[in-house]
Amino acid sequence: MTARYRVRAVLFDLDGTLADTAPDLGGAVNRLRARRDLPPLPIATLRPVASSGARGMLGVGFGMKPGEPGYDALRDEFLAEYEAALDVDSRLFEGVADCLAALHSRGLRWGIVTNKASRFTAPVVAGLGLAAKAAVVIAGDTTPHAKPHPAPLLEACARLGIAPADAVYVGDDLRDIQAAHAAGMPAIAAGWGYLGEAQDVLSWRADAVIATPLDLLALLESD
Repeated sequence: MTARYRVRAVLFDLDGTLADTAPDLGGAVNRLRARRDLPPLPIATLRPVASSGARGMLGVGFGMKPGEPGYDALRDEFLAEYEAALDVDSRLFEGVADCLAALHSRGLRWGIVTNKASRFTAPVVAGLGLAAKAAVVIAGDTTPHAKPHPAPLLEACARLGIAPADAVYVGDDLRDIQAAHAAGMPAIAAGWGYLGEAQDVLSWRADAVIATPLDLLALLESD
């Protein structure tokens, strides 16, 4: 690959892009299942839907969908359980730390834009050792709209003092690609995330699909 994007900053999704948070999300699901005398589910079964948060986890863990009777109460119980133990087994994906270090050495700032609520985002980012390194962190409730709306990405750029065209966004979900394009910035699909076998990444029309975090470096130019 040759360098294609001249940027001043790189923005990343959190769950499924920078970090594998599925073990802690799945742990919350399994504790809820244990209370109901249900056997635990393998994290591998839950990992493909981790980017969808409570909606995905409760869909696989309990066959529950938003709007169904009892869903809201189960969601609140799940979120409370997750909040109590959300930085136990979450880890950066292989290659992420080296990628972030390389961006820093090039003089590029990087930040996080996630749909995860602030009450969960802040402790997870801190637990991963990223809080002091990220130039900006935008959570799902930082702006009135979450992805795929462009507002979170536009807010990140405003805080960085750059135009959207001077950044790229890296994410592992269709909403990430849609949000980036709506904001007017290139969108790069993270092929190592929570894509699942059913995901047709090419149909997302991302500007690029990369297999590993370090592959991102070959796509970028800096001033």
